[in-house]
Amino acid sequence: MAGQDPHRAAVIFPHTRDRRGRVSYTHMTYRQLDEESDRLARGLIDLGVGAGVRAVLMVPPSLEFFALVFALFKARAVMVCVDPGIGIHFLGRCLGEARPTAFLGVGKAHLARRLFGWGKKTLRTRILVGRGAATWRGMISLDELRRRGERSHATLPTDTAADATAAVLFTSGSTGPPKGAVYTHGHFGAQVRALQATYGIEPGEVDLATFPLFGLFAPALGMTAVVPEMDFTRPGHVDPQKIIEPVENFGVTNLFGSPALLRRVAEWAAPRGVRLPSLRRVVSAGAPVPAEVLKQFSKLLSDGAPIFTPYGATESLPVASIDSHEILAETAALTAEGRGVCVGRPVGDIELRFIKITDDPIEQWSDTLPVEAGEIGEIVVRGPMVTREYFGRPEATRQAKIPDPRGGFFHRMGDVGYQDTRGRVWFCGRKSHRVGCADGDRFTIPTEAVLNRHPKVFRTALVSVVRGGVVEPVLCVELDKSVRRRERATIRRELKELAAEYSHTQGITAFLFHPGFPVDIRHNAKIGREKLARWAERRLR
Repeated sequence: MAGQDPHRAAVIFPHTRDRRGRVSYTHMTYRQLDEESDRLARGLIDLGVGAGVRAVLMVPPSLEFFALVFALFKARAVMVCVDPGIGIHFLGRCLGEARPTAFLGVGKAHLARRLFGWGKKTLRTRILVGRGAATWRGMISLDELRRRGERSHATLPTDTAADATAAVLFTSGSTGPPKGAVYTHGHFGAQVRALQATYGIEPGEVDLATFPLFGLFAPALGMTAVVPEMDFTRPGHVDPQKIIEPVENFGVTNLFGSPALLRRVAEWAAPRGVRLPSLRRVVSAGAPVPAEVLKQFSKLLSDGAPIFTPYGATESLPVASIDSHEILAETAALTAEGRGVCVGRPVGDIELRFIKITDDPIEQWSDTLPVEAGEIGEIVVRGPMVTREYFGRPEATRQAKIPDPRGGFFHRMGDVGYQDTRGRVWFCGRKSHRVGCADGDRFTIPTEAVLNRHPKVFRTALVSVVRGGVVEPVLCVELDKSVRRRERATIRRELKELAAEYSHTQGITAFLFHPGFPVDIRHNAKIGREKLARWAERRLR
């Protein structure tokens, strides 16, 4: 892109606002991003942060963030990314597992590093991004890194090997301890090709980067990445106007947002008649997107502009995809009946199977593993976007990967679902969240969809509680904010009547009202069912 369209903006970042609230922006063109990342890459190599060196990056979305990511790739270092929202305990644990030798971060990140001793035994290079580097002993400022790069005669590697490690990206930890998925340059290349082919993204488009890591695909796809003003750890609490403003300012054509962000923007914008005609597509992931959110947000778009809801995980993305037209016209009604959430058809070269559900490791692939057509099973995938291992976690790798004696391996997604006669994948929830009752397994998504139909229910969560040595399915219920406490008895009775109408919800008699479900930090959409289960157990004692 730097050669083909050097003057096109690669990244645009909000800089300041004047007294009237007008925003001014700073930016880098593709040529500037290419040259800046070259300088920083040479500076990194000069400091010994070169091929294979693991370097933690803790810098919020900014021009520097984009330049440093591509500098690390160019230096052939291994970028280590951990979502700070996972909590201090898990963050320290992840960094301990990664054993980094370099740490690039803003002042707050370095303060936390010092306070909690992150990387104390392994770190040799500490780079401070931001002001005040001169007052930090043992630190190298970004300006100094840049100057080193300008003076350096280091030759940047040009022969990226597909199997060379590019990054260690830690999972969100929403369903267990975070694990570092090892990404190669080949994985990233396959993702870029799959996203381009699946969504028809063209060079010259403009992307609103509401999720930092996904925003990195924008320059790789030839788009301009516009960074909005928001707290990226709380997408469900964005100021809708600060999402709409850059869309209108730059004619944004592509928006990636969590379901919580879409809901927040749609609830504010739709009643006000706001339209965003420049958007060609919206992509939303991180958790199933409720049909009502798709319907609301679609009101902001031009006729025909789709909202895509890809399915995947940190270890493999994308796996499957579907758009809002098919969901609203057909699959949403089936979801409401408890059929699961349709996540579309497998994309690109992804091979997807459904196998018998087990919590045990599977040492070798066998053709006896798949379930019968239409039966709910554990989802496994393989393909060029699927990561091979977790960093430093051989047992977790053994648990999640199934070697195929004929070559390659399958990755266990940790989800359950089935495939219909038209080749579409239906997601029925996390395997670890199923409730193993005496009369068979109950799955979260089909169960909750039925009860979510109640007009005064915001969302529900099926959890497992053991009472008297017997596993009992319990439904936690978060009501709409407008519902008064005195209405709960009536709602509980109506939910029991609704549950009795379907075979897979019959037998659920415990309904507990919760003030507000815990959700993941990354997308503000995945429900913290483990926490809810502990809460429910205490309530039912």
